[in-house]
Amino acid sequence: MIRKIERRCVTAPDLVLTVTQMSRKHGVVGKFVEFYGELIDMVALVILAYGATVGICYTKGISKQGSFHGTLAQLRHGDVVIAAITSCINTSNCSVMLGAALVAKKACELGLEVKPWIKTSLAPCFGVVTKYLEKRYLNQLGFNIVGFGCTTCIGNSGDLHESVGSAVSENGKCSDMVAAAVLSGNRNFEGRVQPLKKGKLPCFFSPCGCLCSCWNINIDFDTEPIGLGKDGKQIFFRDIWPSTEEVANVVQSSVLPEMFTASYEAITQGNPMWNQLSVPSSTLYTWDPNSTYIHDPPYFKSMNMLGPHGVKDAYCLLNFGDSITNDHISPAGSIQKDNPAAKYLLERGVDRRDFNSYGSRHGNE
Repeated sequence: MIRKIERRCVTAPDLVLTVTQMSRKHGVVGKFVEFYGELIDMVALVILAYGATVGICYTKGISKQGSFHGTLAQLRHGDVVIAAITSCINTSNCSVMLGAALVAKKACELGLEVKPWIKTSLAPCFGVVTKYLEKRYLNQLGFNIVGFGCTTCIGNSGDLHESVGSAVSENGKCSDMVAAAVLSGNRNFEGRVQPLKKGKLPCFFSPCGCLCSCWNINIDFDTEPIGLGKDGKQIFFRDIWPSTEEVANVVQSSVLPEMFTASYEAITQGNPMWNQLSVPSSTLYTWDPNSTYIHDPPYFKSMNMLGPHGVKDAYCLLNFGDSITNDHISPAGSIQKDNPAAKYLLERGVDRRDFNSYGSRHGNE
């Protein structure tokens, strides 16, 4: 145990050397040592000094201060900067969507508010969701509908607020600050949801879980409050989580067959924008050599009809260590303004606002 010592002549190096002496005397050399407790930020600096093989500590010591929509606040390790109800699979499930609406209702009634630096969004997969979903409380918490289909889970989360981006980055790249995203999808690759967020991104495969965790993820949900409500009252996870019976009753009364019929009976008729698109009359696709989206693939031009053959003497092209994902190799998210892809597009007259995403341009690799 390390106690706080207040003595004028004691300096930081004295403390480091004392902890080192005590630790080695205790027998930490060659061991894995975990630090915890209220003085964790203080002893974390000593990890490399005392001779253990590995020192493990979970610290919230790194923080950045800033003004977010007029609110002065301090971001710390693990703070949520993006919360998104997304995923084609989950948002097409009426039970979990209405469950999220119930969570929002309970949260609003208890006085919970989403932090101003969190970028919130709701992206249903199908338009019929808007017919049965009660959006009032979701809107009140900032979960407004931003579109339909693939959004945050494919990397289309958009830019962070400028003050948030500067807090979690250094010179346009990830800093040591590990910001988090919570989303109702499974795309938890580093850099997939938003390039400026570093580390593993907590994902909850439920819109309800996404909503509950957007207040705080650095806690034990069973025993610690997720935030403060009206009059400073502590609000726990269990206070806003709906029961199975509550969700079932809302589904029974809100999800009606005619909603689906009305949404899909005219699906083959398209819409005015789609119907006005110019369509070539040729049987084969007309390749545009100047297109930055899709090119005629050259792989089959010189191929004969002999069919596939065995692969011999093949060797490994790339061998990566930890924390390298397919999003580092072939990203799907937004195209940042300072990378080679951006340079390629700018050289071909594409404006920054028209960069779109890597996923949308996979036809031109």
